[in-house]
Amino acid sequence: MAPAHRGEALANLAGLLADRSRAAICLALLDGRAWTAMELAGHVGVAASTTTEHLNRLVAGGLLVERRQGRHRYVELANPATATLLEDLVSWLGPLPERPSGLRAVNAAVATARARTCYDHLAGTLGVSITDAMLGGGLLDTTAGLALTAAGRGWLVDTMGLSEQVLRAGRRPVVRACLDWTERRSHLAGAVGAALCARLLEQDWIRRVQPGRAVRLTAAGVTGLHATLGLDARALGLH
Repeated sequence: MAPAHRGEALANLAGLLADRSRAAICLALLDGRAWTAMELAGHVGVAASTTTEHLNRLVAGGLLVERRQGRHRYVELANPATATLLEDLVSWLGPLPERPSGLRAVNAAVATARARTCYDHLAGTLGVSITDAMLGGGLLDTTAGLALTAAGRGWLVDTMGLSEQVLRAGRRPVVRACLDWTERRSHLAGAVGAALCARLLEQDWIRRVQPGRAVRLTAAGVTGLHATLGLDARALGLH
């Protein structure tokens, strides 16, 4: 692509996120789930017809994809790369200049910072703590960029019950470091990060907190993470 055309394409992409409502829609979809236009309209606080117009632009621009089930139309982020782009942009903003006001908003902010999903992998204090524990246990290595070690492969398959298929290189990196916008440090992303998050949900070690991206560490998760990674969730304020 010629430089001029590339510049135009980048300007078009930036334009999609230059509207506050469209940006809020994209951030809401970082929870990894599919939403209806009506749900997003309530979340963003604009009319359903306006939300539909925003969604049409985001789908046409490639940031979102739509799925239809009967009469219902759902939208979600186009792919993990889109989620990475959004999370990187949020990280670029730095800490929020204003603290939330009101008990509900404060509690939601605390829960989100403590443990949340970043599209399809874990973030917040929990995500960073799991990554640190994997590094400390020799399951991950940062000598030449984040990489999974032989011990890490064995742990994921034998201890956590993940499929060998997850550990094979594909379009998506096996592991990737994702800068956490609340912790200001990296947490584990990539195919392994997504599979590990799904496994913890499946085992009921974590549960989603509705609404939003926050998740909650369960008693089973406290025990399981201590047994498998030596992670002291209570000392970290995670439970």
